[in-house]
Amino acid sequence: MSPPKLPDHAGSPLRVLRARPRALAATVLLLTLAFVGAVFALGPAEANTAGADRANLPASSQSGKVADIVDGLGSGGRTPVLVVYSRTDGAALTEADRAAVAGRAAPLGATGLDGVPSEVMFDPTGTVATVQVPVSDTLEGKDNDKAVERVREVASDGVDEPLRAQVTGGPAVSADLNKVFDGADVTLLLVTALVVAVLLLVTYRSPVLWLVPLIVVAIGDRLATVVVGALAPKVDVAVDSSAAGILSVLVFGAGTNYALLLVSRYRDDLRVEADRFTAMRRALRGVAPAVLASGSTVVLSLLTLLAAELTVNRGLGFAGACGIVIAMFFGLVVLPAALVLPGRWLFWPLIPRVGDPVAADRDGVWTKLGRVVSARPVLVSVGATAVLAALACGLFGTSVGLSQNELFRETPESVQGAKTLESVLPAGATQPLTVVSSAAAGTQVATTAEGVEGVSSVAPGTASERYAVTDVVLDSAPGSSRSDATIVRLRQALAEVPGADALVGGTTAGEYDVAKATSRDTRVVVPLVLAIVFVVLVLLLRAVVAPVLLVLTVVATYFSALGAAEVVFSTVYDFPALDDNVPLLSFLFLVALGVDYNIFLIARTREDTVAGHDTRAAVLRALASTGGVITSAGILLAAVFAVLGVLPLITLTQIGVIVGAGVLLDTLIVRTVLVPALVVMTGKRFWWPGRPEESAGTRKGEAPEPTHVAHSVG
Repeated sequence: MSPPKLPDHAGSPLRVLRARPRALAATVLLLTLAFVGAVFALGPAEANTAGADRANLPASSQSGKVADIVDGLGSGGRTPVLVVYSRTDGAALTEADRAAVAGRAAPLGATGLDGVPSEVMFDPTGTVATVQVPVSDTLEGKDNDKAVERVREVASDGVDEPLRAQVTGGPAVSADLNKVFDGADVTLLLVTALVVAVLLLVTYRSPVLWLVPLIVVAIGDRLATVVVGALAPKVDVAVDSSAAGILSVLVFGAGTNYALLLVSRYRDDLRVEADRFTAMRRALRGVAPAVLASGSTVVLSLLTLLAAELTVNRGLGFAGACGIVIAMFFGLVVLPAALVLPGRWLFWPLIPRVGDPVAADRDGVWTKLGRVVSARPVLVSVGATAVLAALACGLFGTSVGLSQNELFRETPESVQGAKTLESVLPAGATQPLTVVSSAAAGTQVATTAEGVEGVSSVAPGTASERYAVTDVVLDSAPGSSRSDATIVRLRQALAEVPGADALVGGTTAGEYDVAKATSRDTRVVVPLVLAIVFVVLVLLLRAVVAPVLLVLTVVATYFSALGAAEVVFSTVYDFPALDDNVPLLSFLFLVALGVDYNIFLIARTREDTVAGHDTRAAVLRALASTGGVITSAGILLAAVFAVLGVLPLITLTQIGVIVGAGVLLDTLIVRTVLVPALVVMTGKRFWWPGRPEESAGTRKGEAPEPTHVAHSVG
């Protein structure tokens, strides 16, 4: 007896919407616009969180503990801003110059914490004069920038060439670093949007179509900025300026990738379906698994950064994960509604018609390339691997670690002043170390510090009943290998002072601790990312051999990109080294984003295999279908990351070049040549222990189900 038939609620709103796809699409757009409008009105204006720049010191490090102790001292922590006076012609200061400098001492003193005239110090050669202005070391962001700008105004007031005033020291370097990001969000957004617009226009060859994904992704990017800015403080995550800038790049890059995938499949399905709403449903069924799998991989990979010790890495991981989730939502929910409502004319002048050949059935460039790969898969694999290995050789001799003065592509005033001061004083004078110890052991700590190799001078600083603070000047530049070695020796020597409980901190020691934490984060995050990518591929493909080969190709792409980029850095840019965090972040972006193209190609291959094609034929069909979209998406993503080069900061330029090079290698060599060759070589063993060919073979007497993918560009 059959179960009773449930009543058909024909009038229910949900059923009405399903029966009227136009109304459903319009409802999706209206609800999205209403929600986004409310979030924009109520949410913060930017993704940055207060205190993010200062919070980057590892909490467990000596420098982090020193910062906390100094902040808690009754008189407040202080750090020097150094005003350096010299002549542009390099000559000794004249009497008139000395008088002008002396006249600046009192006004400069008034800008400091104590408000008293600062003492003017002349070097033994008489070519450089310095005035030290103490400011609070709790200043950050705009407050720090205003304090430094005030010192600069007073320092240069009434000073005429050839006499010049240069303001340096830790606060000044931070202020110049903040200038790099002043308006950076707007600059990055505009340049990124322009790059995406041009590439979409070229890809679609339509005067209208490109506007739809661009507008949808731009709204998603803005929503991501507001959401991250609102949620980050609630989950105790600090998002700094660099993470906020990279967030836009990630959302635009991933969002346009998903848009290319959907638009291409939708266009192909319009060639076999008369009803555009049916075509969109088919397109969504085809692309949703790939988008969800690739997006989830990126999200999970970014979330591994929450296991990092550095605050900046945790903030970037959280912000990026939120951005990718929003990009997936807009790509699978909002964009389909925006595409299907206008109708086929959106593709004008290349309007798809029913009966036109789909991408997999065209004898285009990707079909011809597939025939070449299938004819000599071993030779192709060896050749592609040799190219990647040759590029990876560029890594030989690569050095990692930039000092704070080396972070800028254009030398700011703080770095120029530090170089002027280093010509006559110890190189570490601009950023002395801060040693905190017990009050009773203060004298012994100072004596011990004076005897450490690499220490130039020692002077007592702020003290309290509980703590003694000692300022230690090194004879080597902050962030250099000599400076790092001296910090290690100093910490070892002070650890032996009984009852001192000495801690070595300050800006220079903080840089050293950040570099150590970065190394630790790399050892933790890299295995986690590889494990996540492998597990997602296993679940998606229901295989083991395929994920192993695909992960190996992604890792090979990373090392090749790093080697190729290093050649560019040393020959074109003349960068002294890679920044400490660049290898980790580049690996994360390349592996997480690069696996997208693996998924697009191999998921399509498995789909055609299940539909009845043998594995070798299926991968060639997949290449013909996805070759265009993978190439378009790769070029677009590489260009979007290259936009990071508009900022005059070496770190972001390096990330942009490495990821851009890696994505191009991934799309032009690995995904279109090497991976198809590996699949042809392994055949059905590629899916072991799964057997999709045998599953398809059980459908005897049935013709292979036509599969249409919109990964083509034309």
